[in-house]
Amino acid sequence: MATLKADLEATGLELMETHISWVFLAEDEVFKVKRPVDLGFLDFTTLEKRREACDAEVRLNRRLAPDVYLGVVPVTVDDSGKHSIRGQGRVVDWAVHMRRLPVHERADHMLAQGALDPAQIDELASHVARFHEGARCDAETSRHGEVETIRQNVQENFTQTRSSIGAYLTPDQAQEIERWQLAMLRDEERFSARIDAGRVRDGHGDLRLEHVYFRQDGSIAIIDCIEFNDRFRYGDVCADIAFLSMDLAWHDRVDLAERLLARYARESNDYDLYSVVDFYESYRAFVRGKVASLLARDSEASAKARARAAQEARRYFMLSLAFERPSLVTPKVIAVGGMIASGKSRTAATIAELIAAPVVSSDRTRKYLLGRRPTESLESGAWSGAYSPSVTNAVYEELWRLAGVIVGSGRPVIIDASFRTAEMRDAAKKLAERCGVPFLLVECIAPRELTLERLAAREQREPEESDARADLLNEFERRFEPIDELPSSEHVRIDTSLPRSENRRRLSDIFAS
Repeated sequence: MATLKADLEATGLELMETHISWVFLAEDEVFKVKRPVDLGFLDFTTLEKRREACDAEVRLNRRLAPDVYLGVVPVTVDDSGKHSIRGQGRVVDWAVHMRRLPVHERADHMLAQGALDPAQIDELASHVARFHEGARCDAETSRHGEVETIRQNVQENFTQTRSSIGAYLTPDQAQEIERWQLAMLRDEERFSARIDAGRVRDGHGDLRLEHVYFRQDGSIAIIDCIEFNDRFRYGDVCADIAFLSMDLAWHDRVDLAERLLARYARESNDYDLYSVVDFYESYRAFVRGKVASLLARDSEASAKARARAAQEARRYFMLSLAFERPSLVTPKVIAVGGMIASGKSRTAATIAELIAAPVVSSDRTRKYLLGRRPTESLESGAWSGAYSPSVTNAVYEELWRLAGVIVGSGRPVIIDASFRTAEMRDAAKKLAERCGVPFLLVECIAPRELTLERLAAREQREPEESDARADLLNEFERRFEPIDELPSSEHVRIDTSLPRSENRRRLSDIFAS
């Protein structure tokens, strides 16, 4: 195999090495050859197994990058003993043939260059949410969300690093990670709830920034999913999105990591991911540390590759430890309320951008509970049908539950609802008290004529999340209880008739303190 590698390099192909592949780069093409290794969790030791892995890689990756994976091509050796890709002679190996994507479109490169903006993080979160929504979900995939299966993966990580982790962590640090991850798995209910909710699917399995490309045509391509072991690809969708959030944190962008999680939770209506995300972030960081440590000890890899891998292993293992510690964000409950068309949702979105927090919306939650899409209209009269008191009570109960899950993970939550009664506002405040975190109600206000203009304009647009229309305003005003029960430290008013930039500055001042 060393001759194969040398022959292909001699043709002018640039070589990149991983612990399982040799990746040969041409100007516009990529050829990936599986290394003949058996690492326990994968076995590429025979030609047949490598061919099967190549076929699987093309098939599975076409889900997220259909025009990038071109097929599988032979690696041959001629009578003189020279190896070629698609050459003459006997087939001695196989290569995945790919289109080479420009490095300046790669997410980790963009991040390093300061070119990856928050809007692209939002696009990526939505893209992954749509992929997960259509991904396979059945009894076989669900089995991989069971605690025993997850425990097997976790313990395998510790076993495979037992002899090497001492080069990167102290014994106490290594034991702390192991104790914490296994302790999390003793709470089986939180993981079984993920199975019951249909959140265990056939995902990507290796969802890192270096596998994400923001292409010139506006599309997103995601490459290099795991093909060699189904149990590393089948799993909680949170395990996929946590790989990306962990990677952003590894690049010192916790703000973007939290924004990614918040946007994904909103797009997938999966706020319960916050019950397991810290576990999966720690788990993913440990996996990356393990992979880097394998390459650092690989005698066939170059000295430069081994040295770089050793540095990365240390940092990943430390990050795995960090995810068990208090979060770098400040938990709090922020209620955003007010009259219909008072600018609540826009204000909530602005706060979310400022503090990278998830928004739990009464409009979206109501439609989710009723089995509707977020922009699907719910035809109901005032306080009847989908907006009857019983349905509204169920909506608010779900808001409290979801907000509690989020705050319980050590993060802030924004609740976007009318909060039209003192009872509703008191419930939000009591939630914060039970969680031991600060509470703030942001009341959105606007002149009545502006509210009517907004409602009239809404009727001319495509359906959206809010179903409130002008004919409901009088009745809503009659039932809205003035907010006079909260102290000034827990209640601020935002006049949304003012320029957005002015309100953004004020909100920035409020949440910077």
